[in-house]
Amino acid sequence: MFFRYRKWIISGFILWTIISGFSALNLKFAFDFEQFFPQGDEDLEFFKSFIEEFETDDNFLLIAVENKPDVFDSVFLNEFHEYCLSLRDMPYVVNVQSLTLARSPVKTPFGISTIPVIHRRNPDRYNEDRQNILNDPRYLYNLINKDATSLVALVKHRDTLDHAESLELMNEVSELNNQYDFDGIHMLGRADLQVELVRMQKQEVMLTASLSIILVAIILFILFRRIPGIVVSLVSISMALIIFMGLMAILGKEFNLLSALYPVLLLIVGTSDVIHIKSKYIDELRKGKNRQDAMSVTIKEIGIATFLTSITTAVGFMTLLTSRVEPVRDFGVNSAIGVIVAYIVVIFFTTSVLTYLPRDMVSKNTSKISNWDIYLRWVYQFTIKRSKSIVVASFLTLGILAWGISLISTNYRIENTLPKGARVTKDFNYFEEEYAGFRPFEIAVFIQDPYKADDYPVVREIDKIESVLMKEPTIKATTSLATYYKSLEKMKRGNSRKGYVFPEDSSTYLESRRLLKRSKTTDGLVLVNKDGTKSRVSSRIADIGADSINMVSARLNKSMHEVVDTSIITFKRTGTGVIIDKNSIYIRDNLLYGLGIAIIAVSLLMALLFRNIRMLFIALVPNLFPLLLAGAIIGFSNIELEAGVSVVFAIVFGIAVDDTIHFLSKYILVLRTGKSHEESLRITTYETGKAIIFTTFILFFGFMVMLFSDHQPSVTIGLLIGSTLIGALVCDLTLLPILLRKYLKT
Repeated sequence: MFFRYRKWIISGFILWTIISGFSALNLKFAFDFEQFFPQGDEDLEFFKSFIEEFETDDNFLLIAVENKPDVFDSVFLNEFHEYCLSLRDMPYVVNVQSLTLARSPVKTPFGISTIPVIHRRNPDRYNEDRQNILNDPRYLYNLINKDATSLVALVKHRDTLDHAESLELMNEVSELNNQYDFDGIHMLGRADLQVELVRMQKQEVMLTASLSIILVAIILFILFRRIPGIVVSLVSISMALIIFMGLMAILGKEFNLLSALYPVLLLIVGTSDVIHIKSKYIDELRKGKNRQDAMSVTIKEIGIATFLTSITTAVGFMTLLTSRVEPVRDFGVNSAIGVIVAYIVVIFFTTSVLTYLPRDMVSKNTSKISNWDIYLRWVYQFTIKRSKSIVVASFLTLGILAWGISLISTNYRIENTLPKGARVTKDFNYFEEEYAGFRPFEIAVFIQDPYKADDYPVVREIDKIESVLMKEPTIKATTSLATYYKSLEKMKRGNSRKGYVFPEDSSTYLESRRLLKRSKTTDGLVLVNKDGTKSRVSSRIADIGADSINMVSARLNKSMHEVVDTSIITFKRTGTGVIIDKNSIYIRDNLLYGLGIAIIAVSLLMALLFRNIRMLFIALVPNLFPLLLAGAIIGFSNIELEAGVSVVFAIVFGIAVDDTIHFLSKYILVLRTGKSHEESLRITTYETGKAIIFTTFILFFGFMVMLFSDHQPSVTIGLLIGSTLIGALVCDLTLLPILLRKYLKT
């Protein structure tokens, strides 16, 4: 064994931890919606080509400024105008749109001119301005809400800002906001979401790490009651976490929305390894062995089993590589690395330090610990006396779980990924209620030969698309080439709402086209590509969920095909919304594929370990139940299946199989000493049963710290994993012994 090198091992790990601690200070956190795009998707490839000719659909920051009871106040309008002018000077800002900056074209005896949409310096015209603006779909829900209590500054910034650039922009905006005493300011956009979600990630990692360490300390004290032994365990587990964080920084890994799970996973997986090692080590000490002999037996029996459980857990996480979503793949790889790091620290550092401690400093033999024998004896007898009842209950449970799984929804909503009660979430809901929302809903339009984008027949057909969209209650505002021609027509007809119609004939249209080109009032929105062969209809849809949006999209697509002349234009829905919404479908499909790979991989490991084909069935059945339970809880609880929740199955499978391996490994070891099958089962239940109850106890409460998270998917993940691991424990202590008696006993 390596006991002769204990000092070098301990010194080496301490040095490694110090280096890792300094490296972890450079750990990067990031959030980009592009990370959640399913790689290799045909719609993604189309969208990439689309934005090359136009622009991305999320390069905006909406800033709603309130003035109650009414925005048509000269003092407020002048302050808001100055505010918008200041926004133009912000870094990375390309254009700023607002009602105080907007101008409308007008035909005068002297030619084409423009007038302000709001006559800031002439309060006598405010009532007229209000009526004109609130009756113009181009402005309503885009730049003003229906009650006229707030105005929006639409800040268009450079495409694809990274976190550092978004942070710089948002800091500048925050400083500007502090200079004004508006009734309220609400912000929503790519840069704001990026900054706030990264801030949440950092807070979540610190919170979950701190709470997990405190929880582990309490549980270890309850179980072992000796401060020196507990300190060694805590130091070991904390070292594993620090080394993992440092390794992530050295490898250049970026943490994302799933990062809050890393501290919990590392701490509880490491604690599980420590408990199995310490429990066996203490048992051997109580048999009268000296410290080195006791640890030698522990490493031979438990060290190998712990290695196998670490491998199977890592395999469970690695199944996430089948996902098309980059953050999910990264989470799988990083978690697998973390599990191996935790094992290496425990098997070398922890065991080395423990052998230096006298027996009474490792654990105290209390009556509470010995009471476990009574509980486990009852469990053992229960599996003998009630075996038929357990089997019947298992089949009934299987039916209920299958029903629950059939109810799983993929109706993913953006709101559910935002931090609970945070400013960014409140602002998101404000724009959902008062404006057109955040989710882009883009229609790409393809002009058929011999037409060009600004030809009358083409824009007329685009107007038909826009008209269909505007009849949909979940879409409050749209913008297209037709929008500007209808606004001009409205202006010509005395700004009557009924005048907001597309030109009735080509001559009227051509007159408006000349007017539009001279006035240059397209607000900087790219609506036509350079060669005039493509156009776009840009809108936003309410956050009603991915499945619901797909249903709306299908209905709209059918309606548009009924009215649009496809010999003039064809069309296709595109945008970030389409691509992100497809994640749920990919997640659902890849989930089954990935779990299938995991089951095959673990089966091969079982075959190598136990060399018995029947053992594969015995080992896998109890571990399929937790997966089904997780799926059923998702279905019955109406939890939306999305990228974050999808990792639950990999975690559950990877961790749940650990206790099964420990149980079966102990069973085989006892069996090889010459004991009968039933005696081996009894001894295994008494000895290993205690350890797996302890570890499940820690795993359960470890994941419960996620309830303190502000990130709703993290809360959901904690509840799901905690609940299903209890189910896995019940299966290991009740169903597993019955399967062993039936299929392995000779």
